Amino acid sequence: MNPLSKLVFELSKLPGIGEKTATRLAYFILNQDASYSDSLSQALRDAKAKLKLCAQCFNFAEANNEGSALCEICSDINRDQNQICVVERPSDVTPIERTGTYKGVYHVLHGLLSPLDGIGPEDIKLKEILVRLKTVDTREVIFALNPSVEGEATTLYLSRLLKPIGIKLSQVAYGIPFGGTIEFTDRQTLGKALENRVEMQGPK
Repeated sequence: MNPLSKLVFELSKLPGIGEKTATRLAYFILNQDASYSDSLSQALRDAKAKLKLCAQCFNFAEANNEGSALCEICSDINRDQNQICVVERPSDVTPIERTGTYKGVYHVLHGLLSPLDGIGPEDIKLKEILVRLKTVDTREVIFALNPSVEGEATTLYLSRLLKPIGIKLSQVAYGIPFGGTIEFTDRQTLGKALENRVEMQGPK
């Protein structure tokens, strides 16, 4: 495989990037001066080497000299540590932060329950939130998972585990269309969905 084909092949592995887009990106990179490709490759190496999962919420965070990491949100003393918003992936945190309406902290599951795909409770960060709730006097857990079959199943499963603890459980209102994603929802819709969240009732 020649260098251009190899570059296109690697770029096409990125989510949402097909062969045509990968080809355009490859030619864009090749048309820049050498400093751009050097900067890009260095940024990739730095991100892989320096970013770890936050020890508390499992968002990405820059590791300290000891190799442990606590993200900017979890380490911010002005954030409400007693309010936890549960999201599917790190990329869902950014659009929620952009709304400017949420001042609590997060818990990133890194996936959703999907038995058909072989993804069970042990494959995502479910037990970690249970451990976390034993050490933090949490007032409310807000579910902001993508409105899909998998998102609904994960919300239901986790709410059944948490309801006996006696914590208030809420779910973002569905201004977000079913089948949509948190990551690509506009800030106004997402902000209203958070503000108009509804308290969840326990299973009958």
